[in-house]
Amino acid sequence: MEKPKFKTVQEVIAGGEGLPERYLHKPTGDGEPLDASVPEMDIPAIDLSLLLSSSHEELTKLRSSLSTWGVVQLMNHGMTEELLDKVRELSRLFFGLPNEEKHKYARETGSTEGYGNDMILFEDQVLDWNDRLFLTTHPEGQRKLEFWPETPVGFRETVHELTKKQRRLSEQLLMAMARSLELDESRFLQMQGDNSTFYTRFTFYPPCPKPDKVLGVKPHADGYTITILLQDKEVESLQFLKDGKWYRPPVVPATILVVLGDQIEIMSNGIYKSPVHRVVTNMEKERVSVATFWNPDRERDIQPVEELVTETRPKLYKTVNKYLDIYHESYQRGRRPIESAIIE
Repeated sequence: MEKPKFKTVQEVIAGGEGLPERYLHKPTGDGEPLDASVPEMDIPAIDLSLLLSSSHEELTKLRSSLSTWGVVQLMNHGMTEELLDKVRELSRLFFGLPNEEKHKYARETGSTEGYGNDMILFEDQVLDWNDRLFLTTHPEGQRKLEFWPETPVGFRETVHELTKKQRRLSEQLLMAMARSLELDESRFLQMQGDNSTFYTRFTFYPPCPKPDKVLGVKPHADGYTITILLQDKEVESLQFLKDGKWYRPPVVPATILVVLGDQIEIMSNGIYKSPVHRVVTNMEKERVSVATFWNPDRERDIQPVEELVTETRPKLYKTVNKYLDIYHESYQRGRRPIESAIIE
């Protein structure tokens, strides 16, 4: 396939052509600039090791955090700080490479896999202020190694190690989530199927000349089951929407953030929430984040588990299949694809 001809955000900046209008968002209804300060979310750090021992207190905290915010901050998650810092450093080194080196891994037209920026799906699409590298990381047989950088040294091996740890964490968390709803611990894992997929996106946010009018990532909810997010340790830019107001998650050393996606909201019959979130920009500092998305087997039907459908809580969502097929265009148009799954 042909490699697309695109300019990354870094190339736009280096070209000295100013800020293209395609990155500018219209003023919000409340008149607030996009980079206005917001309050911090009130979410506790939850100990994964206690979840694994079926601590009633920790399971209660988990259920409260996921049903209120759709976000959980995990400690004792099985990944060393050394590994996470290495992932952050290798990400920065990759985005600091010369353009010709990074373009060796450029995504192909119509594909998300590889290095690039926003896929442009329609003429008036507002672009996100970021560059990214998007990889299928599991199953190993689906990895497209032509998009896996050989430079910086150690990138491939470190991502492989990270993926092993994240798979284990994901399975453990999904089991705890099922127990927190008094389900068999394998219930959500069964719905994921045997051929579920992990994708990892390395994202670079350069400093932006107009952070009051430009977003790093436009408001959206994730279309997957869960997202494991490794935040930048220095720059707070991620924000979550709750009751019409934006909040920022705390950045706590040695923890990771897990964000629920639409498909677990459907599985839990709406008890657990898939939160709308965005990334703001700033003028002074660059930011790097690493997000891993866990998607169910494409051929599996996703629907509310039977045990969570009752007389007092009827089935809220239709059965969906190949959810990501409708997700991307809806996201770029600022719509939530889960709305089409709601039973009227």
